Amino acid sequence: MLRIVAGELGGRRLKAPAGQATRPTADRVRQALFNILGPPPPHARVLDLYAGTGALGIEALSRGAQEAVFVEQDPSVCHLIRDNLQALALTARTQVLCRPVHAALAKLVEQKPFAWIFCDPPYALGELPRLASRLAALCDADSRLIIERATKHALELSGDASLQAHFALEDHRRYGDSTLLFFRPTFADKETP
Repeated sequence: MLRIVAGELGGRRLKAPAGQATRPTADRVRQALFNILGPPPPHARVLDLYAGTGALGIEALSRGAQEAVFVEQDPSVCHLIRDNLQALALTARTQVLCRPVHAALAKLVEQKPFAWIFCDPPYALGELPRLASRLAALCDADSRLIIERATKHALELSGDASLQAHFALEDHRRYGDSTLLFFRPTFADKETP
């Protein structure tokens, strides 16, 4: 059973697909993630990439984020996200982009920055470092990029040179087989005298 952990929608259930193609972030990992982030900033927009069930973006909305954009390329999973958003009366505050992440990022660059960007890519996927500059274009100095990876792959990602060119690793936390990596954009360093 997948449920929203806390906030105004805490305890509500989410639909999740059967099988291993979509791996929803475990309740305890989501709880830890949002405890670390704290409440969203005022008027926060969040981006949930490789959204799966949409649990991370929905959790952020439940805790006070103003808007969320979900990106997922599987049409059946996009339908499931829309069902979850409709059941929770969140459709007016959300957008679902059913396309590959690289195509969605090209479209989103013209929008306002996101406070939090969640990335939970398939564990074997290595495209995140190639997307670093596009991800940085969606940030402002206060934004945070949070990546969930299999613990065995997390360290290789945190040391990737193309990712480090745009983001600095602030923290990482291990929860069994999953590790959360917290990044901030490096241009924030250049803005301080």
